Amino acid sequence: MRNLVIGAVLVGLIVLAALVSFLWTPFDPTQVDAALRLQGPSGAHWLGTDRFGRDLVSQLMVGARTTLYVGVVAVGVAAVVGTPLGVSAAAGPRWLGEIVLRANDIVLAFPALLLAIMFGAAFGASTLTAMIAIGIATVPSFARLARATALQVLNTEYVLAARSAGRTGLAISVRHVLPNIAGLVIVQCSVSFGIAVLAEAALSYLGLGTQPPTPSWGRMLQESQELLAVQPRLLIVPGVAIAVAVLGFTLLGDGLRDRFDPRLEGRRAQG
Repeated sequence: MRNLVIGAVLVGLIVLAALVSFLWTPFDPTQVDAALRLQGPSGAHWLGTDRFGRDLVSQLMVGARTTLYVGVVAVGVAAVVGTPLGVSAAAGPRWLGEIVLRANDIVLAFPALLLAIMFGAAFGASTLTAMIAIGIATVPSFARLARATALQVLNTEYVLAARSAGRTGLAISVRHVLPNIAGLVIVQCSVSFGIAVLAEAALSYLGLGTQPPTPSWGRMLQESQELLAVQPRLLIVPGVAIAVAVLGFTLLGDGLRDRFDPRLEGRRAQG
């Protein structure tokens, strides 16, 4: 329960910052002002400015919006594609399950970073490229989880009774399998969201994700790396934001796992 609360609070703060950025930011996050470059924290600029004179708080707020947008779309695509694939592999004929598993193995050989490089070379580096790369790289996680949990549900007595009553495989999957695995899929979404946040930051750092002038936490790191010795604050601020986001979604997923499977919490308490 503690992990769930801490994770929810951290994620809530990031979501709040992203939502507020639609209505208000202290300054224009893309406005360059050479006269204000590399200023320290002050009453006007709470976290100071970067080497282009842009306000760091404003960039963090809009960067949170970008990060959440990429994460929501990438994880959403992975869940929408991977979950039906996993259920189909469990409920369908054996050959279909083998095809899905072998396809998963092939996709697992291409991590999000490598896919982003390939897509960036073919279609150009952009936020869309990052979302597609992260989404495709995350599909196997949902497919494997959905298949494993669906197999357990399909072996229950009420599913056997439904088959005896003449229910089709599609009807059983929609009526019995999907509702019973929804909780674990939600947990996987939370965990995968943290991974997507880190992947988006890495891609933006390498120039393969969100492009200027749209603020991005990863590109804030990339633009400040040359000033590490003289202005470490410029790297610490986005680095802490990324760490908090990943920690928040990881703790949220861990707490949701305990919530949907109390046996795990009991085993941890005994340990």
